[in-house]
Amino acid sequence: MKQTVLANTLANLSSVVTKETEAAASRLQLLGLPTKKTEQYRYFPVEKLLGTEYRVVAKKESEIEEADFVEIVDGVVVRAPKGLKIGYTKRHTIAEKHFDPLYYLGHLLSPKIIEINFENDSSIKVLHRYTQENALIAYRVSVQTAPNIKVTLSESFIGCDAKESLVLYGCDIHLQRDTCFTFIKDETLVEGIYTPLYSHFIELSEQSSANFFSFDFGNADGLQLIQAKLMESSDFKAHHLLYTKGESKRGTVSQIVHAAKNARSSQKVKTILGESGRGIFDALIKIKAEGSGTKAYQNSQAVLLNDGAYMASKPQLEIYIDDVEASHGSTIGELDAQQLFYLRSRGISLEEARKMLILAFANEIIDAIEDEKTRENVHLSFEKVYYGHGQLECIATCHHCCETVFGEEL
Repeated sequence: MKQTVLANTLANLSSVVTKETEAAASRLQLLGLPTKKTEQYRYFPVEKLLGTEYRVVAKKESEIEEADFVEIVDGVVVRAPKGLKIGYTKRHTIAEKHFDPLYYLGHLLSPKIIEINFENDSSIKVLHRYTQENALIAYRVSVQTAPNIKVTLSESFIGCDAKESLVLYGCDIHLQRDTCFTFIKDETLVEGIYTPLYSHFIELSEQSSANFFSFDFGNADGLQLIQAKLMESSDFKAHHLLYTKGESKRGTVSQIVHAAKNARSSQKVKTILGESGRGIFDALIKIKAEGSGTKAYQNSQAVLLNDGAYMASKPQLEIYIDDVEASHGSTIGELDAQQLFYLRSRGISLEEARKMLILAFANEIIDAIEDEKTRENVHLSFEKVYYGHGQLECIATCHHCCETVFGEEL
């Protein structure tokens, strides 16, 4: 049976609210479901998505098989490494003032959440697989860390069978003191399959650090919304690379909150837009009165490859104290004519010169990944989409994802 679950949520909150999600219900009622007038969705067709009828997919827990990576199918864990503390919980740790109403909706639609606890240094790959057509796939993951450890979490996505589905996925990441955490997302979207709306919350305790990488490629719509809360002497770095074409609308909306003294943040965005693609970067750095000694940096660079491409870039600073160092900037333009001229004067064709400049532009973000294997996989993801001719093929994307990221064909 189909039903417009999202459109009816506010009117039927009593049927989904539990003691654990009461705070989420209150915030959702206050914020309301997003519309085209909602600031963070201003450049994204959220009303069309929320007004569509979807099949409701019932999540059925199954026995978790042993594997070298975590596999989550339609919000259910089916594989995980031996010794990893992963399971389900009704316990929701919910951000009090997330800016995204769909963050709270995601909690309400997920009575149980997937919880991963890291107690030692770890490097884990997570494959998200979507198989349901014309469905609402809603689930959340909670990540908890012990103090003073180093963790890398790498995500990839497959969804060729999930045609016309909506994915509401989000991660709540809570880092303990002196933890070093790296989060890497690599996703290629193909027109006609699922549309993702990812809503994350990252909380950094004292002296913890986080590196957040997002690599978004393809020719279909998608949006990620991120809030990071920084406590004393914590360090948050965000790196985003977006390459999209066709008529897709894709990007990042973020809010980095400096809630205590001596925290540092850096956000670097590179966007490459072809055909009629629309890139979105709507980002706020908020420095509270308690955030003395803050150092914050934010920069967005976009290259438009066609006249029909469009970049919506909105870097912002909101500062409530004087004792800070903060800067932001945004540039939008075409490939540098002088650089193209120099390469062509060396006998390089115009097409190859353009490719060389685009790859150099993208590689600055990709090469910031420390792990060599992961870095190679992201290079392959980007080059596959950039050098591809004609319409992207989902089967090829899936094969690439399985074989290069996980070392085996699933």
